[in-house]
Amino acid sequence: MAASPIRYEPAFEHPEEGEEETKKELVEAMRGIVETTYKDYGYPVRAVHAKSHGLLRGELRVTADMAPAYRQGLFSRPGTYPVVMRFSTNPGDLLDDDISVPRGLAMKVVGVEGDRLPGSEGQSTQDFVMVNAPVFAAPQAKKFLGNVKLLAKTTDIPQGFKKAISAVLRGTETVLEAVGGESATIKQLGGHPNTHILGETFYSATPFLFGPYMAKFSVAPLSPELKALKDRKVNVSGRPEALREEVLAFFAEHDAEWELRVQLCTDLERMPIENPSVQWPEKESPYVTVARLKVGRQPSWDEARSRAVDLGMSFSPWHGLAAHRPLGSINRARKPAYEMSSGFRAGHSGCPMVEPRHAEEVPI
Repeated sequence: MAASPIRYEPAFEHPEEGEEETKKELVEAMRGIVETTYKDYGYPVRAVHAKSHGLLRGELRVTADMAPAYRQGLFSRPGTYPVVMRFSTNPGDLLDDDISVPRGLAMKVVGVEGDRLPGSEGQSTQDFVMVNAPVFAAPQAKKFLGNVKLLAKTTDIPQGFKKAISAVLRGTETVLEAVGGESATIKQLGGHPNTHILGETFYSATPFLFGPYMAKFSVAPLSPELKALKDRKVNVSGRPEALREEVLAFFAEHDAEWELRVQLCTDLERMPIENPSVQWPEKESPYVTVARLKVGRQPSWDEARSRAVDLGMSFSPWHGLAAHRPLGSINRARKPAYEMSSGFRAGHSGCPMVEPRHAEEVPI
């Protein structure tokens, strides 16, 4: 490492003005989304990342050979764990894939023992919730609330209008990227390129404790078949489930492997804890592989898997070890909002949330 990781101190975190009220408003904004979609569909879906494109079972193998600073929490010793992976896109409603939006990856690692985070006592899972961008779309919880309120207002807009807007925004984003630019806002609103979801690199975007240190996480393609999908265009015309179909086709023929990586905080000014919209420079602290994810050939999506994972499992950065506690106002605000969303699904589906303790309890 070029520099030593900084040890966490409570003073590095500080509530933003009105944070408790922001939390309450975020819960209500997300409640509005799930109530609207429940009325529309007749069954509950997530407030964000409602649509899944791949539901996979694999294994996580913690790397044996790494520097002591990286041997923390889940990664403190070599081991192999069952894992569930859920690939998704970020809106709270179920949109056709020609409305192109950012992607997400949620993972649940099973059989993880140790001191737990508040609200996950008695569990033995470690969740990772990631997006395909190295930074979060909002700098603080209040701005995040504003984004969610905007999302809530668009939930009932007809898909035909959304498709037209998405086509315009994709063109705008293409022009920006052609001259070396990029707009997170345009991508959020429907201007994300129509590329293969399995070619993406995913990031926690927000920081977490990493034992005595602070870190961000990332999952990056490792196997050649995955790397070949980076930026590969997907034809979505007339294919409302195009991404799901592409993932199904891939796992009918290929195994896959990813790296789970950690970036340690080494400079608080350039790697702030309370502003996840700032990208931590990899020249200062590179991502280091701490584990590998392996997934074999399998049917990556069907109705039974969707009932088991989309309805029966919740993913939250607050499901996990105290050694990996989420940091910053965005993560603090997520906790009650995610709890509301999963509680709503459980209460309106008759399907209780499952937190498996052993491989035999993993529902897929």
